[in-house]
Amino acid sequence: MTNGPAEGASSVFDALYENDDAVVRALRAGASAESSDEEGTTALYLAAVQDLPGTVRLLLAAGADPNRASGPEAGDLPLCGAVCGGHAEVVTALLAAGADPGLREEFGFTALHWASDLGRAEIAEILLAHGADPDLPGPREEAPLVVAARRGSARTVRSLLRHGARALSPALDEARRVLALDVEQELRKALGALYGGEGHETVVSRAPVDGGVTVTVELRRGGEPFAAQERQTGHGAVATLLEQELGLRAPFEELAVRALRDGDPDLDNWQVAVGALWLRGDEETFQAAVAWTAGGDPLRRVFGVDVLARLGFGTGGKPFADRAVPLLRELARSGDPRPAGAAERALVEYGAAPAEWPERGDAPTEWPARQ
Repeated sequence: MTNGPAEGASSVFDALYENDDAVVRALRAGASAESSDEEGTTALYLAAVQDLPGTVRLLLAAGADPNRASGPEAGDLPLCGAVCGGHAEVVTALLAAGADPGLREEFGFTALHWASDLGRAEIAEILLAHGADPDLPGPREEAPLVVAARRGSARTVRSLLRHGARALSPALDEARRVLALDVEQELRKALGALYGGEGHETVVSRAPVDGGVTVTVELRRGGEPFAAQERQTGHGAVATLLEQELGLRAPFEELAVRALRDGDPDLDNWQVAVGALWLRGDEETFQAAVAWTAGGDPLRRVFGVDVLARLGFGTGGKPFADRAVPLLRELARSGDPRPAGAAERALVEYGAAPAEWPERGDAPTEWPARQ
């Protein structure tokens, strides 16, 4: 049944396509904030999925129920629709009005499950801060932490861990499983199983997102996309974070492989591996880092330097300074710009000047940017 406006009043649905002033006029004219169309889609759900935070607030203030399900089978929730669209402001407005993050849509999806599955790290944090259960399972009884591990979103995993998520072992198993795969090929295979391998063009894109890379494989016909799947590539960082929570110690070389997977020192895979090795702060780690700096691969040398940069600092001291600083000075004089630049930055951490500037007696205020 349609809950429309009073006679002569503008439809809330028509007003949604104009602006917030039109919505206000419709409501003042007698339109119901709980309006739904012939298919059962509520005005609030439509405003939520279309990322109209002002309209969402107006409807909520006028009495719209943030927990009312929408659609022909009443299987869609405004909160879940906003999460899927990545509409953080709408999510916040719905939660502030009493939306229950634990409610399930059709097939058992919760808002946090959607956020974990889609890599919506900021929204996952908002949901958790508003009381979402970090262990409430979704479809197939999978905990959000397992879903986030499969996605490869280190930032989402961090949020779940901060809020007490407990499914550590199954999440680690999933992160390690996906870590052994080629993400792009897996996405291609999944789409091929659904749509076959002919009659369309396949387009692959990569974009930096939340300290990682999101790989998207899209199918197009006549230049128009009709299907796509995506996944992030932070599984190395996710595995390392979960191992730390479980008190497990990954081999040095495995951490190096994870760090070098994307070849970018600014991504989580690299930084989490380096951070894990810093915390060890022992002689074995020092010797491994020295060996990496002596290798022929410039990127691996940078990794070794980054490990040396703060190794053991968590103890309150700089236990390897006497041996690390001379090595770093030597690397800073090398002709390879990436290891040299990394060594210069590492010397800053030790409060030491490179050999080229002995007269300064202190570290420069600025260093060359990472190449």
